[in-house]
Amino acid sequence: MTAQDERDLFGARPAPPSKVAAAEIEQRIRELADRLPRNLRFGTSTWSFAGWRGLVYATEHEERVLAREGLAAYAQHPLLRAVGVDRSYYAPLAVATLERMRAAVPGDFRFLLKAHAALTWPKSLPRPDYLRDSPDAFLDAEHARRWVIDPAVTTLGERLGVILFQFPPLGARVLRWRSELLARLSRFLAALPRELPLGTCYAIEWRDAALLGEDYLAVLAEHDVRHGYAAHPRLPVLALQARPTAAATDQLVIRWLLHPSRSYEGAKTAYAPFDRMIDADTQRRAQIIALARAALARGQPVTIIVNNKAEGSAPLSIVALAETFVAGDGPVTSE
Repeated sequence: MTAQDERDLFGARPAPPSKVAAAEIEQRIRELADRLPRNLRFGTSTWSFAGWRGLVYATEHEERVLAREGLAAYAQHPLLRAVGVDRSYYAPLAVATLERMRAAVPGDFRFLLKAHAALTWPKSLPRPDYLRDSPDAFLDAEHARRWVIDPAVTTLGERLGVILFQFPPLGARVLRWRSELLARLSRFLAALPRELPLGTCYAIEWRDAALLGEDYLAVLAEHDVRHGYAAHPRLPVLALQARPTAAATDQLVIRWLLHPSRSYEGAKTAYAPFDRMIDADTQRRAQIIALARAALARGQPVTIIVNNKAEGSAPLSIVALAETFVAGDGPVTSE
């Protein structure tokens, strides 16, 4: 029995009552969720959007209230069985925060936790304000273990699905040392803790197409780490980012981040408050579902995280993805 098991049996603190109630979900969406494989999980990039009244939450709340108290209501949505934790990118999360997150969701729910940006931000790049007081920890495995991995594994336990290392756009000054960067990445991955909860994986996500290639994939394969597929204008289409693998234990990790015609800030301005579909992108949906169906047919679990800036409203994009999946032809394996 693990320490987490003991806390669950004897010392777990239930989530406190929340004033955030879940929205009433249409029967058609519940029926849609029932038709999906259990090893296919959809989620959004965080849960604290006031504009999701009627889609996820029963009433409107300030984002700070949703950030602290909204997750339990979010997790009641039948299509939202995972969530991306973006704020851990800006600063490591306190154990108390991780405990609240764990207590708010059922056992079948999974978190995609973004590792602290200090781990993926080279010294040669200008530092954003949120890293001003952070140590230089670029590809520092001990920093990753102490501040990201150990707290997440110990506290979230089996609800931890993915630890994602997202690299920023690196620029020519860094990319000219591509081989050296991949060698350093390999040493970093080799030094990470290997004892993760069953089904949990590490994933790497880039913003530079120049980092993709067979040598990069060989590094991931050597250390049993996943490529994080990112639907983003800076990267090739999903199918060209990495070759699929045939290992049934591999988890397919996809994040749908940004509409190809928009900048991040432009999408944020155009789409807020993220309560409706603005730029329907049926081509991207089809690409995502094609990858997911192929992985499920190989026996691989799939996690798909969707950002509001993909089409205008992440919850509505997830409904559309689920409809696209169910409308597809051919069998898939299910757990």
